[in-house]
Amino acid sequence: MTNTQLQLLVKIAETGSFTKAGHALNMTQPAVSRAVSTLEDELGVKLILRDRRNGIVLTGVGSRVLVLFREILNGFEKVEQEIAAEKGLEVGIIRIGTFTSASAYFLPKIIRTIGEKYPNLQFDLHEGTIDEIRSWLESRQIDVGFTIMKDEQFEMLPLLREEMFAVIREDHPLSERTSIRIEELKHEPMIICKGGFEAPIYELFAQADTPLKPKFVVSNLTTLLNMIHEGLGSAIMSGMMLAYQPSNVTTRAIEPRAYRDIYMAVPSFDEAPLAVKLFIRTALELFGPEKSS
Repeated sequence: MTNTQLQLLVKIAETGSFTKAGHALNMTQPAVSRAVSTLEDELGVKLILRDRRNGIVLTGVGSRVLVLFREILNGFEKVEQEIAAEKGLEVGIIRIGTFTSASAYFLPKIIRTIGEKYPNLQFDLHEGTIDEIRSWLESRQIDVGFTIMKDEQFEMLPLLREEMFAVIREDHPLSERTSIRIEELKHEPMIICKGGFEAPIYELFAQADTPLKPKFVVSNLTTLLNMIHEGLGSAIMSGMMLAYQPSNVTTRAIEPRAYRDIYMAVPSFDEAPLAVKLFIRTALELFGPEKSS
């Protein structure tokens, strides 16, 4: 197996295309096909299937090998970064998985701070849901992910604790209150955002011994807020999620006060490349628990 073959399988998995993977590695489509066939012959197993309906599909062993190939390529990167650091030249690519509100809140300041001192570092950003970020970490498609849920298979680094609020229309009867108890939302038409964002809300209702039966389940925060704007229901959201807020939508504190934690998740901090460790340390210096205390 060669470094190029490993990179090729990773690119095919990420792009879902032999042609796009070839473009990324400056290879023609026939050369890509030959390289994949050679790799499969060497290993004695089929890694990739061509499906007319679904396009390029990894076999079961192909999916498992993909994780190992990414780890091997990360090992090459770690060697390159160690050598560059010895020469005083920090290099590398940091692959980050994040959800939209975290991207807007954390990343601009972290990237600017790192870029001022280490201009040769590159950032590869992947935005998605909490569930997608977990999947990207499992497959090693990203090096570090922002998440709101603890996961025992990863090393979790606490970054920020933010308050949760009840989000209602200004003409809602509960808007006259300064705070709202979860029990008072029992018969409210609740709207939640799926993809892993709903887990802390279900936990909050469970702690209050109050059933949560959402009226609507959406996949976009802006959609959720606009539905509240139209009087279709209420929601529980964090302060970070409320960067955009329609004019007739208001928030009330939850009583007792409710919070959600944001973490950075990595397969292993000790085994992470130098560039990834730099990213994590910078994030903690700028936003970590000691910073906010």
